[in-house]
Amino acid sequence: MALPRGSSFTVIRGDVHYIKIGNKVNIQDDAVIHATYKTSPTNIGNNISIGHNAIVHGCKIHDNVLIGKGSIIMDDCVVESNSIIAAGAVVTKNTIVEAGSIYAGIPAKKVKDVSQELISGEIDRIANNYVKYSKWYE
Repeated sequence: MALPRGSSFTVIRGDVHYIKIGNKVNIQDDAVIHATYKTSPTNIGNNISIGHNAIVHGCKIHDNVLIGKGSIIMDDCVVESNSIIAAGAVVTKNTIVEAGSIYAGIPAKKVKDVSQELISGEIDRIANNYVKYSKWYE
């Protein structure tokens, strides 16, 4: 099937293991959500924003997380609540992202703590905006 020019899509492919997606989750254009055969399912919590071109693969994302554009989260990672994965970051296999942290770089490392202003001004704001945007099409 040919897509119209300028089209984009998201792939959520639970073909080799399960994928669970919570409430108030937005998965933006060209993101890929996948798992690893028999070993690493993907669990995505509530109030999550996954940016354009991100890859979320065989990992666990807790609640209230912002995953930046073009970032990659690999197998068996755990992203704890109230965290931000910076745009373009690569979270390598088995990394545990501490609750309330910002991780950036390749490989991703903790760069600072998430302030209350970032939680309400970014994590919550973006998730809430996408709920609002969805209502435009009801």
